[in-house]
Amino acid sequence: MEFGGECDPREAGLDAGRLGEAVALVEARGLVAQLCVVRNGRVVVDRSFGCAPDALFWLFSASKPYTALVIHQLVESGRLHLDDAIAAYWPEFAQNGKREITVREVLRHRSGLSNAGSYVGEVRAMTDWDRSLHRIAEAKPRWPLGTVAYSPLAFGFILGEVARRCSGTPIDELVRRYVFEPLGVQDTYLGLPDELWGRHVPLHAAGPIGPFIQSVVNRRSTREAVVPAAGISTTARDLAALYQALLQGGAAPHGRLLRPETLAVAVEPSSEGEMDRTARAPIRWSQGFQLGGPRWVEGAVSSLGSLSSPRAFGHNGSNCCIGWADPDRQIAYAYLTDRVGKPNADLLHHAAVADKVLEAAG
Repeated sequence: MEFGGECDPREAGLDAGRLGEAVALVEARGLVAQLCVVRNGRVVVDRSFGCAPDALFWLFSASKPYTALVIHQLVESGRLHLDDAIAAYWPEFAQNGKREITVREVLRHRSGLSNAGSYVGEVRAMTDWDRSLHRIAEAKPRWPLGTVAYSPLAFGFILGEVARRCSGTPIDELVRRYVFEPLGVQDTYLGLPDELWGRHVPLHAAGPIGPFIQSVVNRRSTREAVVPAAGISTTARDLAALYQALLQGGAAPHGRLLRPETLAVAVEPSSEGEMDRTARAPIRWSQGFQLGGPRWVEGAVSSLGSLSSPRAFGHNGSNCCIGWADPDRQIAYAYLTDRVGKPNADLLHHAAVADKVLEAAG
């Protein structure tokens, strides 16, 4: 999607001082980062910090909406139904109590299958598609069906395999054909091409498992692999373009991502008032997105901002990268960084930057 250069924030109805405070928070943190903010279709911030404008960040779970959009497109075309059992397309999945799990329940993180064995095991297997599928097929759900429990990696492999089996096309090709091409983005990839390795942004990870995460995510084999739940490499400008198209009811420069009625289903709340067992936090889920708005637990903060509208939708990626859209304020937002591993501090920082942008809108 082609955006123009930065305009005067006042021309887009924003308070320039508040917006400047958001940029200052990013600068003060001192990380490699990109921030892109679009209001009413006009770019008001498009900045890179310590990297080139075309540097490619690994999105972690901020990648999930791309796969979710493909699933909703397949529903639109009649090749798939949200209440179809996963096993109807992938019979091996039915093992060990998973026969009744539906596409809708996976999108809502209510399948009970938060991971295939262990999260570390999933991370070690994620660059091998067949191995990841085998682990998922043999896994037993950790939680009863219907329990809200976030699935960090299995989510993408399950939905990606269903999409492949019902369409005959691999998920990376479907994402390219149905999302990247309509958007007209030039710097977004599910699996980084070998020739673009020089543009990737290395990750810096903190905490007890930081060295493990850093060693895995910074491998060339990881960045080049098709990992639907985590493996998008992109720029903040391209991610903001996705959410701008969704603000326009799914209309993109070179086609349509979704019909407005399908998008309405995709962002319909599905976990009001429930704690997520995996995240141990009150996440508001829809069918492929996280939602904004106030939380019902005292002190709980949303990475979309404490001031975010309940209708805001997007996805956080390990408190490292995030993209979202706020329909009430007509803001599309993307903030990408190179650090993961300090969950509380990183979450509070992302919420603070988002809130400054939201305050600028009044």
